[in-house]
Amino acid sequence: MSPASHKKEFLNHLQSNKNGYLAKHLSGFFKTAKGEYGYGDKFWGLKVPTQRSIVQQHYKNLTLADLSTLIKHPIHEVRLSSLIALVKKYESADLQAQIKILNLYLSKTKYINNWDLVDLSSPHICGHAWFYNPDLRKQMFELANSKNLWQERISIISNLYFIRHTRFDEILILCQKFLNHKHDLIHKACGWMLREVGKRNKNTLINFLEAHYKKMPRTALRYSLEKLSKAEKEKYMRREK
Repeated sequence: MSPASHKKEFLNHLQSNKNGYLAKHLSGFFKTAKGEYGYGDKFWGLKVPTQRSIVQQHYKNLTLADLSTLIKHPIHEVRLSSLIALVKKYESADLQAQIKILNLYLSKTKYINNWDLVDLSSPHICGHAWFYNPDLRKQMFELANSKNLWQERISIISNLYFIRHTRFDEILILCQKFLNHKHDLIHKACGWMLREVGKRNKNTLINFLEAHYKKMPRTALRYSLEKLSKAEKEKYMRREK
């Protein structure tokens, strides 16, 4: 089978699982109306487990050139499935190939343009690459300074890999940087990462809260407190002195 046929077979397999009812639901869930963050996105209506199953059957036959094209597809699930396939490629690659995949990923951030696309891919590619290649970590802060919502979220969520390996320096810098960010998706991302920090080192979270909780967006604060005691939550949510 030719490379073009492999790509077509992958697309056909995804499309054969279309679900119109779910597609309509997802269009609302991912905020695709005019003026919303996902404006104009289109869905076929596939659940993530279904996409993972299809990816597992096809990713070995898909080239990086195939995935580079597929990540730009107008259908949300094609982009997500392509990113899941790219993660699979990354996980089995050597260092040289991993850096190539990282660079491909960073060249396509225009199309990694909703929170699920970011969250299911960036820790596994950017997070891993930046953790083991410190000279590349400047890329994290370049994305954080981009003023682009999705690049900013990539910079934050990639730190999930760092946090799972008990390195907190970068995420604490970013969460402080984004204290005054205007978008709720950044507030949620920061709050989530801080909660993950707290699950591994409560004192680090408490120190951050003591320094910044009065200025934190309420959503970020609420997310960060989820694993703390009721009394601790009440203290910080009241913004006591």
